[in-house]
Amino acid sequence: MALIAQTHLQYIIEIAVIIQIGIFFLLNLAPMSLNLVLLVAMIIAAGFALLFGMDALFLFIPGFTHSEFTHPYGPLALLAVVTIMAAIPIMEKSGINTRSLKLYMYGVILFITIAGGLMHRSFLALWLLGLFIGFFIISKSFRQKSVFTVRRIIFVVAAAIIGFGSLELLSRALDMTVLSPLLRITRIETYSLSSLKMVINNATLTGHQYGSCYWQDACLGGSDGYISLPVTLITLFGLPFPLFYGILVTKKDVIDYMLPGIFGVAFDFGYLFLIFLLIWCIFVMYLGFNILRTYRKKREDGDKKCLGREALLIGSLTAFITQATMGLFLMNRSINGTALLTFIILSALVVGHVVLIKK
Repeated sequence: MALIAQTHLQYIIEIAVIIQIGIFFLLNLAPMSLNLVLLVAMIIAAGFALLFGMDALFLFIPGFTHSEFTHPYGPLALLAVVTIMAAIPIMEKSGINTRSLKLYMYGVILFITIAGGLMHRSFLALWLLGLFIGFFIISKSFRQKSVFTVRRIIFVVAAAIIGFGSLELLSRALDMTVLSPLLRITRIETYSLSSLKMVINNATLTGHQYGSCYWQDACLGGSDGYISLPVTLITLFGLPFPLFYGILVTKKDVIDYMLPGIFGVAFDFGYLFLIFLLIWCIFVMYLGFNILRTYRKKREDGDKKCLGREALLIGSLTAFITQATMGLFLMNRSINGTALLTFIILSALVVGHVVLIKK
């Protein structure tokens, strides 16, 4: 009975430990050749492109509901695409023609940018930031010229402006406010002050003041479900945790959408866990870059055993950094619910490489 989680926080930690152990075995027992990693990344990238495309299409078809897959699965799509990007210079150094692979990669990037941008402006920001971070890590790993050229910076800024501007014009032309970036900004302005007051006045070292959450008298004082794993993963095992089911817009959204994740974590789990989470993120990034340097040294010394793992690590590290930045410092929804499960998987995919290095 001691292993059965009693709160959301305990359940999150238990699931994180299980996933980490599972990925340890996966990365160290399964074959991780470059060809296999590249093939899986291409299939996953195409799958998410199709998923996002169908979801975006439902926006324009009356009677159909869209599922907003970009929030929970956007970082996984980024992982797949950046892994493909990292595999290309490895193949080029071996004299392999990568022209068709580049066309495939750019086509997927363009399609996901359009489809995901139509669904959510926050995804568009995550996607562009992730691609930029991916280019930077790849350029450093393969000792290429700096990715931060004036032309590329101007291109990224222009692409962002054109993307958000096009969405705003499209929303007005079609009279679809759901596409409007300005609507999101207005919502943030409307809720941000009340959200900050709610967190700052009620957050404690281990949770929040009793009665300050939506449940009022039934408030647990922490782990009340503002930050949680997917609802289906909780109900599957019949765990008696408080759940929001995503319908309490004016209640949960105050923290779920309108504040950075650091405030949501501080309110639901307390400042102590927030500090632990930030330290863990720094540790994962530090460990990832150290392992990446080890892989680079092996590759430059002529050892080709870790080429697939190197490409996978670059993709995982890029996706983890991007989701952590977006979720913790911009929008809590990017690191909550199913997105939290994605975040745990990305973290495990980075840390899982350490066993191979030690061996």
